Amino acid sequence: MMNHQQVLAVYATMADLTEQMVVAAQRSDWDQLVLLEQRCAAQVQILREQDTGQPMRGAERERKIELIRQMLNADRQIRDLTMPWMTQLSRLINSTGTERRVVNAYGSV
Repeated sequence: MMNHQQVLAVYATMADLTEQMVVAAQRSDWDQLVLLEQRCAAQVQILREQDTGQPMRGAERERKIELIRQMLNADRQIRDLTMPWMTQLSRLINSTGTERRVVNAYGSV
């Protein structure tokens, strides 16, 4: 089981990873974004398996809250950066599907 300092270290690692994810999204480096997301998920799994769940108090609690706020802010930025790309990708997939149905229905021109 992890003590409070170890738990905070994992939260700090996650906050750092989410900041790196923002940079990857700004650069449209989707492969790096996915890799960082996987590393962050691994940190979450560590918390699930090893955190005692004991409430923090005082400065430790405040630090945890700040790290969570940083992660939420980074998550919002990542979503803001990836949503236009996801919309474009969705349109491309839909138009390719439509094109394929037209070709199947009427043959190639």
